[in-house]
Amino acid sequence: MAYSARVIADSVSEVGYRLTTMEVTFPRMVLAEFNTHRVFSRNSASSRAIPTAKQLERIKSEPFIPIHWGANQAGMQANAELSPDDQEEAKAEWLAARDSAVTHVEKLLKIGLHKQITNRLLEPFMWHTVIVTATEWSNFFALRANPDAQPEIRRAAELMRETMNNSRPQLVKVDEWHLPFIQPDEREWARENIDDAIKVSVGRCARVSYLTHDGKRDHAKDIELYERLTSSGHMSPLEHVATPMSFDAIVTGHNVHGDIFGIENPWSGNFHGWHQFRKTIRNESDFSKVER
Repeated sequence: MAYSARVIADSVSEVGYRLTTMEVTFPRMVLAEFNTHRVFSRNSASSRAIPTAKQLERIKSEPFIPIHWGANQAGMQANAELSPDDQEEAKAEWLAARDSAVTHVEKLLKIGLHKQITNRLLEPFMWHTVIVTATEWSNFFALRANPDAQPEIRRAAELMRETMNNSRPQLVKVDEWHLPFIQPDEREWARENIDDAIKVSVGRCARVSYLTHDGKRDHAKDIELYERLTSSGHMSPLEHVATPMSFDAIVTGHNVHGDIFGIENPWSGNFHGWHQFRKTIRNESDFSKVER
């Protein structure tokens, strides 16, 4: 694996609000920094979910290795790098640490320990894939595509910015939907079966893929996953699907979905100018209130 960013869905409303979903891969070690940006809706591959054998295979063949070997100094930023000889020595030590982690994880597997614990020892060497959807990107790019940012998240942010700049959003009208992972050959089906299409899109966002874990495209499995998520209170994958707010709704400060906003603040959840599907679900913000 390596750094990557690709647009999954890119939409613009008739009023001019843009909503973009991207699939991004970067080192697991900078996930915490990525997650501080609260305007993002995001789902990602879980360390608890991926089988340890698969993680071990990836880390043995394609481990994350730092791209900047900064010399130790005071402060958060490492400006000057180690000498070329010291960089080679540091890289060797990094890979030795990887080898040690692999050895200990293999021993823990033999003991019978669950992957939700064993996989944690591998995280410094993991690549991580995230589905992220947002209307607001400028602050993230200003902070992370910045010389003061850690080089690993900076590279991801610069790649994301370049990818967005090269993408042309498609017009989505009121009562139409931004549907990540709905493939071109499924769009006619989606228009005719919008309720199911929304559930399929949600399921695929939760899985971080348009394929099932068996490598197949399966609407029934996607809808089954959607039902399982909503019944257990895991609502974040519902945030990636959205429909544009109308101009009249923005001007009058309300809409049929019950959002409260004004012309200066047309928000639904963390989206600007788009109504988030999650907000159509009763008690979506507090699972304790859901009748079970």
